[in-house]
Amino acid sequence: MLDWLVTTLRENVEIPLFLALFLGYTLGRVEIARISLGDVTATLLAALVIGQIGITVSDDVKTIFFVFYLFAVGYSAGPQFVRGLFSGGLQQAAFAAVVCLLSLGGVYLAVRLAGYDVGIAAGLYAGSTTTSSALGLSETAISQSALSVAAKTSATDILPAAFSISYVIGTFGSVVMLGILGPKLIGVNLAEACRDYVKRNGGSGDRSGRGTAWHQYVARAYRVDTGSPLEGLTVEQAEHFFEGRRLFIPRMRRKGLIGEAPTSTVLEAGDVVAFAGERHVLLGEVNAVLHEVDDAELLGVQVEGTDILITAKNIHHRTLGELAQLPETRGIFLTGIRRGAMSVDIPILADTRLYRGDVVTVVGRSADISIIAKTFGYLDRETNRADIAFIAAAIVIGALVGSLTLKIGSVPLTLSTAGGVLLIGLLFGWLRSVRPAFGRVPQATTWFMNSIGLNMFIAVVGLSAGPGVVAGLKELGFVFVLWSIAAAALPMLLSIYIGKYIFRFDDAILLGCCAGSRTAAAPLAMITDRAESQVPSLGFSVPYATSSTILTLFGIVIVLIN
Repeated sequence: MLDWLVTTLRENVEIPLFLALFLGYTLGRVEIARISLGDVTATLLAALVIGQIGITVSDDVKTIFFVFYLFAVGYSAGPQFVRGLFSGGLQQAAFAAVVCLLSLGGVYLAVRLAGYDVGIAAGLYAGSTTTSSALGLSETAISQSALSVAAKTSATDILPAAFSISYVIGTFGSVVMLGILGPKLIGVNLAEACRDYVKRNGGSGDRSGRGTAWHQYVARAYRVDTGSPLEGLTVEQAEHFFEGRRLFIPRMRRKGLIGEAPTSTVLEAGDVVAFAGERHVLLGEVNAVLHEVDDAELLGVQVEGTDILITAKNIHHRTLGELAQLPETRGIFLTGIRRGAMSVDIPILADTRLYRGDVVTVVGRSADISIIAKTFGYLDRETNRADIAFIAAAIVIGALVGSLTLKIGSVPLTLSTAGGVLLIGLLFGWLRSVRPAFGRVPQATTWFMNSIGLNMFIAVVGLSAGPGVVAGLKELGFVFVLWSIAAAALPMLLSIYIGKYIFRFDDAILLGCCAGSRTAAAPLAMITDRAESQVPSLGFSVPYATSSTILTLFGIVIVLIN
């Protein structure tokens, strides 16, 4: 029975591949003290164990899935990466670049002091920085280097073992250093710092940290009686009667007839108006000055919630407070902002800025939403269809660009097809954010390409390296664990103090910037939880997009300098 199972696994490589994914995605979710291995590490470990029986998988499988992953990374990060380089996020992008250099320097120093070869160096770099994508570029760079065949084989055999050890250390280290020790190292109460940030930026300072976020959009009908404070006011004046509240009168009933309520209309005694706004404001402040009536026909307005992709130049880099004054935003309530490759939730504050590539969720009447969509960008209604021709063209162009080789002396320099796909993905992702009529790739599709592409690549690496990993672990020994800790911890520690004292980031977003610069989503979750707020995420997206590109491409550099 056992012999049959082993033979079956060896002859049908699809079975061990998907078995590794099953075990990886299952075990990766297990949390101990709110920390988990994650899908990538668990998949690699599962594949290494399964690979002990000796399974041969074509490298073409690994390459195909890896370019899917890199395109998804580039496409998702493109808008934020370009914004970071050329607009308001330049400071955060510069900080991320510094942290990337620190990460590369930390690994290079550890490798030189320990005397490790290029395979261990590449694995240590990709693992300690938790940049799985760098593993693929490092492998490609090694295979195309001037090393002897024996040296290449040795390097690629030891690389997965070095990566698996240092990746676990890098993941747990980022959570401990940034999520647990971070607030203590900078000497702040993170929750209090975020509440103060919210107040300074036009929010309410409540514990949710979401400022003026609208949660319960409702419409209720009120009668304007003789002597009412609203009698004789225009609709626009009535909407602003309750200071600091975002309320609208979309429709009204006058003398039995229902119609739209233009802002210039003067309210008269006997009018019944539909007030739209937050439930607690209507029940409290509006009820205190107007008499509520039951008018189902007046309130029978079709309301929808949908996403809008921000593409307009005149909206880019403007605050929500400024945008709320535009006539196009009348009748619209903003319920969410998602930004960057990780679709990070951004707090809704008066001083929160919108950027090209952001996706905002709005609620209101269909007609009002159509108006604001024309001003802000592109109405991004849900659809399951992805532009496959666009994806295929991007990968072909990227692979062709990456296949170009430049020789400096006897050293061949190339991005590799994978590196080319990453850069073209960045470019096409940015183009989509400014010209949304083409190239739609739904978020679910990018998630699938990202997750399955990376983990299938990791599974192939683990299965192929399985037989040699035990020897590799013996060769590396406990000393390698110490070097991994040093290579991971030192850049993170320095980044905290550089961000605070040189770049002078606000305490509320500092650790978010550090997490983004390390492309580490796990500590961001813990940071926002400890902050009782989404404010730290304001510093995550631009550094993440910048570092995910630089750290990946540094997978080639770490091979060249070793």
